[in-house]
Amino acid sequence: MKNRFLSLIGALSVVLLIASCSHTPENPVLSIEGGQIQGVLCGQSLVYKGVPYAAPPVGALRWRAPQPVVAWDSVMACDHFLNAAPQGAHNPDDGNYGTEFFPEDAPFSEDCLHLNIWTPQHAAGHPEKKLPVALWIHGGAYSAGWSFEMEMDGEAWAERDVILVTANYRLGVLGYLSHPLLTAESGTSGNYGLMDQIAALKWIKRNIDQFGGDPENVMIFGQSAGGGSIRCMVMSPESKDLISGAIVMSAGGLNGRLREAADQATVDAQGQAIMELSGYTTLEQMRSASFEELQAALDRYATENHTWVMLAPHIDGHLLTETFDEAAYGDRLAKVPMLFGSVADDMAGLNTGFQELAQLRETQGNAPTYIYYFDAAAPEDGRPCLHGSFHSSELWYVFRTLERSWRPYDQADKMLSERMVDYWTNMAKTGNPNAPGQADWLPATANQPYVQTLERQ
Repeated sequence: MKNRFLSLIGALSVVLLIASCSHTPENPVLSIEGGQIQGVLCGQSLVYKGVPYAAPPVGALRWRAPQPVVAWDSVMACDHFLNAAPQGAHNPDDGNYGTEFFPEDAPFSEDCLHLNIWTPQHAAGHPEKKLPVALWIHGGAYSAGWSFEMEMDGEAWAERDVILVTANYRLGVLGYLSHPLLTAESGTSGNYGLMDQIAALKWIKRNIDQFGGDPENVMIFGQSAGGGSIRCMVMSPESKDLISGAIVMSAGGLNGRLREAADQATVDAQGQAIMELSGYTTLEQMRSASFEELQAALDRYATENHTWVMLAPHIDGHLLTETFDEAAYGDRLAKVPMLFGSVADDMAGLNTGFQELAQLRETQGNAPTYIYYFDAAAPEDGRPCLHGSFHSSELWYVFRTLERSWRPYDQADKMLSERMVDYWTNMAKTGNPNAPGQADWLPATANQPYVQTLERQ
């Protein structure tokens, strides 16, 4: 199975010199920010795994904006995936998402700010190719997951001449904790995970031409909390003018569930309460604590207050100056084609508000809005598991990785997957999910509130 991890590999430095990779026209050495890299051949694609896009956010850089990459000598072999952001361990026998996507965990480390890039073999080292680019932001309630989960892969995208980039970002207490001391230090706090995502987007704009990509044609897409992140990126003044399109999967439209948290002072007060309950009163104490100790502090706060705490993006006055709904009604979202949708058995609040958003954007004279509804119940083999077209079940199809799942998918599933990869990559190419000369997926309008149903045929 692809995405198997060895403890030895997990412990290797990001500065790994070329060993077995050879410099050939089919696998050129590329020059990017920080130094030179070389990928690994995979079918007709070149894959660059574990490419650093920012300095490791460790020590004094914990809870700070991402900093420029640390330069390296010689050629870095980007031939294996690197660390995922610190998070709780998954149970592969839980009958839930552990069973579905996490037969084993990646190595976890705060040194996690890496990208993975799939590009057609003919494109690497050829800036003149100017292929469309897509940046994927994974989900996981802003506290779990990584950019190279077993269901995520870019080979099918590269086959269609679209460069796929997947990004790790800081999660949970390390990615979204706000605190008055951190705000006093930097002018704002929290939203570090969102800062990372925007830093990854800006890295792409500056470097993707080396992989054959077009920095002026970068679509962003994500699912669940990843979709919530895309909602933030299409309204942030730091990112909304850098993208050519967006796909928001299972994160709602207008008046949805993934609403941005309140102002900086409110989240600062919550963060201070979380830390002080466990005795952390100084930045030195907080930065010296391990992730496990910080997570225990968050868990204690949740337990004693009889609540579930999801640290998430909030209105900080810099990256985010208003909510998604406010930006939409004020016509301040990115003026690019967008695609929204959900699955048949999605979580409440993540499957509504799409038509309202599409019709609002239509009245504003904006680019088209497309809507989908995924309705393909996952096949089962009798083991305890998630049922139906559950939240996240479409990911196997979007990345054409059905064969990696334990579920008995069949030819009809494979055909649906090919169809969905076509739609998603067409969106990256032209801002329209249809292939040139086709029009089976209409934009949603007031006169024709069209929804494309994605189901087996």
